[in-house]
Amino acid sequence: MIRALNTSATGMHAQENNVDNIANNIANVNTTGFKKSRTEFEDLLYETKQEAGARSSDTTEHSVGNQVGSGVRVTAVRKNFTQGEPNITNNVYDLMINGDGFFGIELPNGELRFSRDGAFNIDSTGTLVTKSGYKLHPGVSVPPNTTHLHVAKNGLVQAYIEGQKEPSDLGQIPLFTFINPTGLRSMGGNLYKDTVGSGDPTRSIAGEGANGIIEQGMLETSNVKVVNEMTDLIKAQRAYEMNSKVMGIADQMLQTVNNIR
Repeated sequence: MIRALNTSATGMHAQENNVDNIANNIANVNTTGFKKSRTEFEDLLYETKQEAGARSSDTTEHSVGNQVGSGVRVTAVRKNFTQGEPNITNNVYDLMINGDGFFGIELPNGELRFSRDGAFNIDSTGTLVTKSGYKLHPGVSVPPNTTHLHVAKNGLVQAYIEGQKEPSDLGQIPLFTFINPTGLRSMGGNLYKDTVGSGDPTRSIAGEGANGIIEQGMLETSNVKVVNEMTDLIKAQRAYEMNSKVMGIADQMLQTVNNIR
């Protein structure tokens, strides 16, 4: 019975982590560019009481073994980088990646982070920055007296300046891709950091190869589907309740044994 108590406790703990992840997904249903996560589990070690193939007599063998498991644990919380729906804003500083890729975001210390959130603004110097004031990499500065800013699908930025007939090229916004984007580390603030698991970032031009394109005047919404999350939440709750029930029954059986006189 002690084994059953410990095994059901691992199930309850795993489902607590699962509910925590679902809660985070639902909380970020309106977060621009947010990518939902999925909790993954694996079973724990087994005690082998009898091997399959062990002798049952001089001439026969057991065709089935006898193993008792010790529970479950959470092994990973995997990001799902499927595309979110477009939200048309008509704001010239709102950019959306339609397809694979990340924007490069430069921190004040010069380190590079990556994001799917394309809600940019300009600071007091005319530089494109995030809501937190971090610069879009590489830096794009909008000149004074700009009447219109155009960002092409390949990331080329052009400014139409008052008094000039031809637009001025301000540079090109690159995209960064990874061999294993699920290996990226979430840093909060809609930012990701590359890791050994994700591989080094590859800088490329939007629209080339398998890269996505950049859409101006749009934002990518969260890819969280509330109905799916609520379904997963009910499943997690029921699994937690069943593990709790097992723990209660094991406790009752222990109590029965203790009451034997």
